[in-house]
Amino acid sequence: MDKKKHIIVRFGLLYIILFIVALLVIFNIFNLQFVKGEELKKEITELKSIKKTIPANRGNILAADGRDLACSVPSYRLYMDTRADGLTDGLFNKNIKALSKKLSAFYGDKSPYAYERAIRNARRHNKRYYLINKKKISYTELQKVKQFPLFNLGKNKSGLIEKQYDSREKPFGLLASRTIGSIYADKSMGGYTGLEKAYDRELKGIDGIGRAVKIPGRWIVREEMPAIDGKDIVTTIDIELQDITENALFKQLKKQDARYGVAILMQVQTGEIKAIANLKRVAPGVYDEAYNYAVGDATEPGSTFKLASMIVALEDGVVSLDDTIDTEKGVYRYYDRRMTDSHHGGFGKITVREVFEKSSNIGVSKIIYDNYKKDPKKYVDRLFSMGLNEPLGIDIPGEGKPVFKYPGSKYWWGTTLPWMSIGYEEQMTPLQILAFYNAVANNGVKVKPMFVKQILDHGEVVKTFDTKVLNPSICSRSTIDKVHELLKGVVEHGTAKNIKNNRYKIAGKTGTAQIAHGAEGYHKGLEHQATFVGYFPADEPVYSCIVVVNSPSRGGYYASTIAAPVFKEIADRVYAKSFDKNEVATKIETLVSPNMPYSKGGKKDELLTVFDGIRVDLKNTNADSEWMSTKAREYDIILKPKKFTDGLVPNVKGMGAKDAISLLENAGLKVSIRGAGRVRSQSLTPGDRFRKGQRIILTLG
Repeated sequence: MDKKKHIIVRFGLLYIILFIVALLVIFNIFNLQFVKGEELKKEITELKSIKKTIPANRGNILAADGRDLACSVPSYRLYMDTRADGLTDGLFNKNIKALSKKLSAFYGDKSPYAYERAIRNARRHNKRYYLINKKKISYTELQKVKQFPLFNLGKNKSGLIEKQYDSREKPFGLLASRTIGSIYADKSMGGYTGLEKAYDRELKGIDGIGRAVKIPGRWIVREEMPAIDGKDIVTTIDIELQDITENALFKQLKKQDARYGVAILMQVQTGEIKAIANLKRVAPGVYDEAYNYAVGDATEPGSTFKLASMIVALEDGVVSLDDTIDTEKGVYRYYDRRMTDSHHGGFGKITVREVFEKSSNIGVSKIIYDNYKKDPKKYVDRLFSMGLNEPLGIDIPGEGKPVFKYPGSKYWWGTTLPWMSIGYEEQMTPLQILAFYNAVANNGVKVKPMFVKQILDHGEVVKTFDTKVLNPSICSRSTIDKVHELLKGVVEHGTAKNIKNNRYKIAGKTGTAQIAHGAEGYHKGLEHQATFVGYFPADEPVYSCIVVVNSPSRGGYYASTIAAPVFKEIADRVYAKSFDKNEVATKIETLVSPNMPYSKGGKKDELLTVFDGIRVDLKNTNADSEWMSTKAREYDIILKPKKFTDGLVPNVKGMGAKDAISLLENAGLKVSIRGAGRVRSQSLTPGDRFRKGQRIILTLG
């Protein structure tokens, strides 16, 4: 009996233990399912997904007329999910031969049979991310591919997958490429040089956040926070003027086998940089924009600096233009250093006016040395009052800092003053020299060089940059008038008379500087830098320009024959394009009747209101269309409907800017305009397919 009781107790304890274990299991199941279920599901989801950055589209850098100077161009590689849910055996077998034939003709690298065999093999092995072809194709080509048999049924039924790649391209190649700049190979790091770096914050936009989720065979990205695309920046660069400037410089550099060259064209009153070229020899006869010398390379300005010395002397009243200076026989000594003039035998006694026009080193140095040797600080302080020692503070990073010696410093010598007066023992960049000459052309007002005019967000102006005045008056107006005459005299009968012409006047100054070789000084190598800087038309200046040619090795080195001709070619072509109305015939197309008023196309209700107000007889007012074009006839105006299809580029020719922009932006295009009036032409062909966010340029007139 005791034994039986003992067994019962043991089994009872076992049942109790099993019951407790069962309760614990049930409790844990309940806890996992209802208490911790959501948290565990989230953890499982996170194990099957990865947070992913969705890169924003980088904004474009545009020329003044809206054409792209730098843009992000998408390209695509094609993949195929051969086991897509909607891709049945029936659909696959029905279309594979026709698809393979199209792919073979499109890529031109394999036979239709080779494509069919490869795709069938991928399907047989359940490939979910099969690479159709490694070649990247354009957006336009992608749209053609999507019309191929099978692929035209959509992604679910065809399994077509396109992977996008973005590349930064410059449609105009070399033109102003160093100023436009570049971006890092890792595009997420943004701009590396030029405007790409200066406006990186505006251009790069804000990346979005997504989650890459693993599904059988591949990952798909689900967007959680959309990316905000970068804004576009509108530069001051004029493509036609840039082309003129760059070609003129290139021809001379190649002819002279020069080391590098710079040419900058600037609008006088606004400071807008219309063209900027930096060409460096990278191989015999081959030049590239390898470095922005215009902005970053501070060198001794040579005789172009004589303008600053003349302004100081005239402003202080120590000389007048008709005073006589003895330039000796072309040789003069300051302490142990020997200064010479380029003219063998010297100029003898000449006026101050002639000293400048003939670019006499001895004449200018005597003016400054004789009047400021007892108080050289007065001379240097006057230079500093014009801001010559200060950087311009331009947008583009890497501006070279002006270098000037100051009396009393350990670098100031007895010979510093005379050599400084003729452009040695100080350093300035080409752009800084140009800004100074531009101030003279602008009646003494020194403005900051401008590279960017506007910032656009999907075609809408969100910020406009105005001209910034750096110095409202570098000197008195009377001094400006005097040096203005001196600069004209250089071209009329001075060192640059070879570029004189009968159509318009040029004002400017030649500068030929010997290049120092560090501690070796000037006596070795005898390399020179030729510069011409000035403005035109001289009597009513519109443009200022500087040309620098470094180390020419053929045909001499004087600025009058090396740099000045480049300036003249640029000025001649710009003048013919912009000013000489007798040589530029303009044809104005018009649909205006002599009896009926002309109207741009636009919204029907607005046209009806306007014409009703001026009591003009309209025909075809019952036409069923929101948008209308107009045609004036002898006694009435006829309305014609304008029809637009979703996904196709609308035809906005003849419409006003406001209506055209409204229509195009509502369709999903980015709009840039140039000119004023009604739309004369559009960069995208009406009726073509387009992608959302694509840019269209409207030319008005």
